[in-house]
Amino acid sequence: MCGIVGVVSNAPVNQLLYDALLLLQHRGQDAAGIVTLLERKFFMHKAKGMVRDVFRTRNMRGLPGNVGLGQVRYPTAGNAYSEEEAQPFYVNAPFGIVLVHNGNLTNAHALRAELFSTDHRHTNTESDSEVLLNVLAHELDRATRGGMLNSATVFEAVRSMQRRLRGSYAVVALIAGHGLLAFRDPYGIRPLAMGRGADGTVMVASESVALEGSGHVFERNIAPGEAVFIDLAGQVHAEQCADAPSLHPCIFEFVYLARPDSVLDGISVYQARLNLGETLAKRVVSTVPPKDIDVIIPIPESSRPSATQLAHLLGIPYREGFVKNRYVGRTFIMPGQGVRKKSVRQKLNVIASEFKGRNVLLVDDSIVRGTTSREIVQMARDAGARKVYLASAAPPVRYPNVYGIDMPTKDELVAHDRTVDEIRELIGCDALIYQDVDAMKRAIGSLNPKIDGFDASCFDGVYVTGDIDTEAILRMNGSRPRVEENEEDSSRLALPNLAE
Repeated sequence: MCGIVGVVSNAPVNQLLYDALLLLQHRGQDAAGIVTLLERKFFMHKAKGMVRDVFRTRNMRGLPGNVGLGQVRYPTAGNAYSEEEAQPFYVNAPFGIVLVHNGNLTNAHALRAELFSTDHRHTNTESDSEVLLNVLAHELDRATRGGMLNSATVFEAVRSMQRRLRGSYAVVALIAGHGLLAFRDPYGIRPLAMGRGADGTVMVASESVALEGSGHVFERNIAPGEAVFIDLAGQVHAEQCADAPSLHPCIFEFVYLARPDSVLDGISVYQARLNLGETLAKRVVSTVPPKDIDVIIPIPESSRPSATQLAHLLGIPYREGFVKNRYVGRTFIMPGQGVRKKSVRQKLNVIASEFKGRNVLLVDDSIVRGTTSREIVQMARDAGARKVYLASAAPPVRYPNVYGIDMPTKDELVAHDRTVDEIRELIGCDALIYQDVDAMKRAIGSLNPKIDGFDASCFDGVYVTGDIDTEAILRMNGSRPRVEENEEDSSRLALPNLAE
């Protein structure tokens, strides 16, 4: 999961890109980068860290031009500690191209071999985004055949790419002297939206909140398989480039990843989470009698809408029992289990009066690896809770995700090959209630009947691209973000099933 943005304007875009990346910071905290284009020259600055730390005044001054793109990175392939793998990536031929990518190629290994043996192109990192950039460069070279580039040749190149690429990809690329290209995989797994400013600026971004929060009006989503080329005059050209596109967005975007004030593929993220709370209420009633619950408390922050709706329907008081330190990153997207585990009590503190002597129902958006849940349940007990129940607005995460979320190995998933009662014992709660898979799909899918389905592979084991088997997952595990040998955390090895 990453956040990407691209802008074509009549005015300098460096500040606009910075503002948009701040609005997308929740999608990646590992690294940030911006590239701008002035005439035919690229200006780039990228580094590890948060947006506010990567870009200082001197860096912003070094990013002139009216066209640009940016990314906040959350690594799902390659080396999480490598400055070289921060995006954007650059290749000098043809024309000069820079690219940012949100998603994960499932056939990166095969493509890397093809690039070397057949296309005679070199990749210097383990990042699948560099592979994607070189495939784009090769296909653009073939499409133009040494001639001029226009929207027709760009779309021809993207059509050829679509036939080679597998997996999830929302991409923004900048072609020196020509314009900005954005495209999405044929299943629309990762989101990408487009909007306009009052001054004619055109922006594409991962989430609508980046458009609206920077003064742009959301216009539409880029369709699955569609390519959009925005020339330097701001003229928008669009064409469907996939043979059989269908809309199957990642359902985990609505459960956890996206901001609640975003609208993805016609679905309000906030309303989706309210709906999940409504369906979860039925599951809770069948497990724990409402009279045995004194208070409902969300685990900040993504679970709040679901917890609010759940409390309303059950007629049980809703309380805030945890205070979040906003200056500690989200544990789910921190590299290394040791860092995740250490930060749980740093980022959350209890309001003891809301727990003391009460039967408490904690509500979380999802339970992935389990360690955070176990720590939070223990915090509730330490604060004096008589009984601690835990409800998840999402179903059990039982399968690896291969499309850009860092939960690829089944051994890291607390729900893999375990019953709900076994999970409950590991977490240490008095009752554990999960969402139902089909109910989750109906709750979110009802908000847009034009959705063909969802990628819910981490919940149901069905991979929409149809090319994933055990061998493919094992191969992809070899390209997971890795820590340096001297930074490997022993608890990661000791608790492979409970790393959150």
